[in-house]
Amino acid sequence: MKVIPLGTSSLACSRLAYGCWRIAGSWDPSEVTAASKANGRQAVLAAFEAGYTLFDLADIYCGGEAETLFGQVLKEVPGLRRGALIASKCGIRKAGEPKPGSPYRYDFSADHIIHSCEQSLQRLGIETLDLYQLHRPDYLMHPEEVAGAFSQLKQAGKVREFGVSNFRPSQLAALQRACPMRLEVNQVEISLANLSCFEDGTLDHCLAEKLTPMAWSPVAGGLLADGARRILTSQQAYRPQSVTAALDAVARARGTSRLVVALAWLLKHPAGIVPIVGSARPEKIGEAARAVQVDLSREEWYRLFQAARGEPLP
Repeated sequence: MKVIPLGTSSLACSRLAYGCWRIAGSWDPSEVTAASKANGRQAVLAAFEAGYTLFDLADIYCGGEAETLFGQVLKEVPGLRRGALIASKCGIRKAGEPKPGSPYRYDFSADHIIHSCEQSLQRLGIETLDLYQLHRPDYLMHPEEVAGAFSQLKQAGKVREFGVSNFRPSQLAALQRACPMRLEVNQVEISLANLSCFEDGTLDHCLAEKLTPMAWSPVAGGLLADGARRILTSQQAYRPQSVTAALDAVARARGTSRLVVALAWLLKHPAGIVPIVGSARPEKIGEAARAVQVDLSREEWYRLFQAARGEPLP
């Protein structure tokens, strides 16, 4: 698979990333079974064999079980660690943690960032994360405190590069001003079902600052492909029928699938969007990889963009 630089860092990542949030088979650790672990292992191997090198995780994915399972695969498969960039995220704290009355919240305190990173490393069985991201903006974030935590982790050799997720450009800029190291990534929702990043300055900011935008849910949980199996509450209002019809037309002309075209549409953008493929089905992971071979024309791109907007361009 083609690779591009991760931001301005020395790291090079595959044009598609593999998202590991589903590999344990559930959000609930109590529902993880030997069969779901075996399926998750096959998904990771399918991604590696298809050329994905950037693997995206988070401490909250199935309560840490996704990281634990990925760590087991690392031990079992020679060469996987050498060929993989491993990314994880922190900052979301579940209700009841650490005390029964604690609310669901975001936490960018230095202690929590450092502790979360160390726990992720332990679950993964590695010494260094290639990329560490803040998961969702903490409204009580002190940029200087975060910068101190990042510096401590970098000096200890526990993290190579840093980024954020779901940040507005202004939030990212405020944090960057305090950080002595560059932030290389902003991971946000981008798809033909959610065009907000094209209008709110996020992609403009990534272009200007040479940040890599990583696109989570690039096919809207499957709504833009062959059907959704699990979508977020925020995605339940999506009505992609006009977009899927336009995707089908391009897919027929190209002799490929709707999934491939939806991903190729993201790859066309000059900011260097890295879509995060989240399917746990090996055949879909392999199919998605074919998107890197499709270079949509400007006409095809805008035809899909207009269908997604639901109205003519001004």
